[in-house]
Amino acid sequence: MPLSDRDRAFLTFEGEWRRHGGAKEEAIRAEFALTPARYYQLLGRLIDTPEALASDPMLVRRLRRRRDDAAAQQRARLGRTATR
Repeated sequence: MPLSDRDRAFLTFEGEWRRHGGAKEEAIRAEFALTPARYYQLLGRLIDTPEALASDPMLVRRLRRRRDDAAAQQRARLGRTATR
């Protein structure tokens, strides 16, 4: 299934948002009329699709790495607190 306009807009936003400065959460609300939590849910699903990977492989791999690193850090934190 091809990427939707919103999917392409998400990928474009992720590739360019740092250039614009300001708070990312505010930009997400202004650009997409979504809460940051919902945006990140949708982005997480998007970057797991082959269409997103084909569209912008470097960006999607970077986003996947960032997500996976954050999840690993969260698991490590939870593991440390569970053993105390």
